[in-house]
Amino acid sequence: MPEPVKPKRRYDSSRRRAQAAATRTDILDAAQRLFERSGYASTTMEAIAGEAGVALKTVYVAFETKSGLLRALWNHLLREGRDEIPVAQLDRYRAVLAEPDPARQLEMTARTSRTVKEGIGAVFEVIRSAAPIDPDIGALWSRIQTEFHANQRVVVESLAAKDALRPGLGVDRATDILWTLNHPDVWHLLVDERGWTPAEYERWFAETASAQLLRRAPAA
Repeated sequence: MPEPVKPKRRYDSSRRRAQAAATRTDILDAAQRLFERSGYASTTMEAIAGEAGVALKTVYVAFETKSGLLRALWNHLLREGRDEIPVAQLDRYRAVLAEPDPARQLEMTARTSRTVKEGIGAVFEVIRSAAPIDPDIGALWSRIQTEFHANQRVVVESLAAKDALRPGLGVDRATDILWTLNHPDVWHLLVDERGWTPAEYERWFAETASAQLLRRAPAA
């Protein structure tokens, strides 16, 4: 009598996806440590593979190039691990736009600026330093600047819709002001170079943004 045919074990694709996602995160974490420690030019894909404890081929299959890996790292950190979500759809950004009080909006913008820069400020500097030597990173740098300015404009347009901008200040100029105050260069100068605490930066940002952008309430 022939033996009964055993049913084939169903392929567990969800487990494989979870393992792949975990490996990808390990590689990104390893890359962040090495990029921040040694810089872009001195960090090799071999070193990243060794730091992550994976085969070199695994790194290339996941990211193809070193510039692709740095780009993926930036997106991963900026979007809090939700790599495919536009910044405008992140909870922290949506909360700023949903806030009805203009002064509170700018306080929330300052808090978000501090939180983001504490987490990814070092990677931003890696990208800046690599932009002149790698065309792909140069393109990433340009895209970061463009998207950052556009995101600040959305906040300013929200203020303008509330008739909260000070008299004579248009959306274009107000966006440039907010973009400048929020720019990582300012964080670098005040926190890294001059030794301000993140809390001091956040308070200064909120106060300066309100003074520069918002119309004053009438005197009682």
